Amino acid sequence: MAAGAECDVVMATTEPELLDEEEAKREAESFKEQGNGYYAKKEYHEAYNYYTKAIDMCPKNASYYGNRAATLMMLGRFREALGDAQQSVRLDDGFVRGHLREGKCHLSLGNAMAACRSFQRALELDHKNAQAQQEFKNANAVMEYEKIAETDFEKRDFRKVVFCMDRALEFAPACHRFKILKAECLAMLGRYPEAQSVASDILRLDSTNADALYVRGLCLYYEDCIEKAVQFFVQALRMAPDHEKACLACRNAKALKAKKEDGNKAFKDGNYKLAYELYTEALAIDPNNIKTNAKLYCNRGTVNSKLRKLDEAVGDCTRAVTLDDTYIKAYLRRAQCYMDMEQYEEAVRDYEKVYQTEKTKEHKQLLKNAQLELKRSKRKDYYKILGVDRNASEDEIKRAYRKRALMHHPDRHSGASAAVQKEEEKKFKEVGEAFTILSDPRKKTRYDSGQDLDEDGVGMADFDANNIFKAFFGGPGGFSFEASGPGNFFFQFG
Repeated sequence: MAAGAECDVVMATTEPELLDEEEAKREAESFKEQGNGYYAKKEYHEAYNYYTKAIDMCPKNASYYGNRAATLMMLGRFREALGDAQQSVRLDDGFVRGHLREGKCHLSLGNAMAACRSFQRALELDHKNAQAQQEFKNANAVMEYEKIAETDFEKRDFRKVVFCMDRALEFAPACHRFKILKAECLAMLGRYPEAQSVASDILRLDSTNADALYVRGLCLYYEDCIEKAVQFFVQALRMAPDHEKACLACRNAKALKAKKEDGNKAFKDGNYKLAYELYTEALAIDPNNIKTNAKLYCNRGTVNSKLRKLDEAVGDCTRAVTLDDTYIKAYLRRAQCYMDMEQYEEAVRDYEKVYQTEKTKEHKQLLKNAQLELKRSKRKDYYKILGVDRNASEDEIKRAYRKRALMHHPDRHSGASAAVQKEEEKKFKEVGEAFTILSDPRKKTRYDSGQDLDEDGVGMADFDANNIFKAFFGGPGGFSFEASGPGNFFFQFG
């Protein structure tokens, strides 16, 4: 009786537990099936909920974790999926799909080495598994892309790094590390909007990501928004005080800002020598900051132009537009230097570039002025021939003609060599031509405005230097040249 009673007692205490366990299993299977149905319809959030219910009913069933891992992967939540996949293989090391999903999560997150271990284990369990074979190759490919990218980054071959990261991200779409490296290289290549976009996507998921904050700052820094860049660098250093790149970039940004501002102040104060030195020091801080350095070169070019070192000014402006071929201010500064140097063809070329970019009235007028000076430069400079300036009076022009005409008259050089006679005759004609134009108000106006003198009958078709000379000095017999020794002449007026 006692033994039987004891058995009854045992039966009475264990039978309900066994029934509850079986019921839990049946209910868990029901949840799993419903989850499978939602998964098949791509309603992953609902599938996730039902797989979670199944796990709650039977927390030691490997397949439930495996199914939920697959659902989380479809939702792009690879880190959570990795946890479920790892739990599934802890519960059942022979669960091939569990190892495959664990490897896939590792690979998606950019841990190719860990992914290889998971795929190798899947192959140990099923050496003919085609998925495991392919994924193992993919993981090795990612490791190779990482290796190449690391080498190319050191070589500063940023385009190659971007290419490698794009290929790696095809297999590791959730790897922030790969995305950050790509974004950093895009910034180094000047592709700032793309780099900003990548960094912003990461920050939306993780606002404390120091690497993403650094890249955002880097883009602003290279776009010459230095003050804003410093804010991002400081924020990155709050998240990761030992972030070397952010620390260096922050230091460079602050130094550049200070040197540039000091240079600007010296320039405004008229201390051009100090401004030149400060801009030069600023240029040595970071050769990679193209936009800021372009401005610094242009600023230094302006200093050189103030110091009348026009060749140096042109050189600095050329460096500026080499760094940034959209930098209008540098083209304008260089064009003005070319104008001051009377290199009008070069000035016209720069003003044309400016006007093509920004079609303003001011730029149009600058181009027109340069084109006029170019046209003038290709004609004879009658003012220079007579030795007078552009504001010379009528009397000054006459006196200049008298002096130059007598100086170069062929009779005065009749005893010289044939070469000298020819050269003096040429100069005599040019002096007469200059006087003909500058002594006639209509012709002078057209000449000064750069118009063609042959238009409207204002040209030199009937020009004769001797006739001009005779008319000016009163015709034949008005004077004569007499020699008073070899190469010496004096005038006798009748």
